[in-house]
Amino acid sequence: MKPKDLRLLSEGELLEKEKELNEELFNLRFQHATGQLENVMRVPQVKRDIARLKTILKEKAQNKGK
Repeated sequence: MKPKDLRLLSEGELLEKEKELNEELFNLRFQHATGQLENVMRVPQVKRDIARLKTILKEKAQNKGK
């Protein structure tokens, strides 16, 4: 997911997306632990997307306070 696309979303949509990504990360970790995960590179990809999302949420919160 690209930061440009994330910046177009509202705060509520970003929070919903964060919830979805956290659920996906949980499921990926579970699959990895049980040996069912085929694409192991998806785990760091989802982690990076979550970090990007949190950064943009923080930026929006700071801009809102100004």
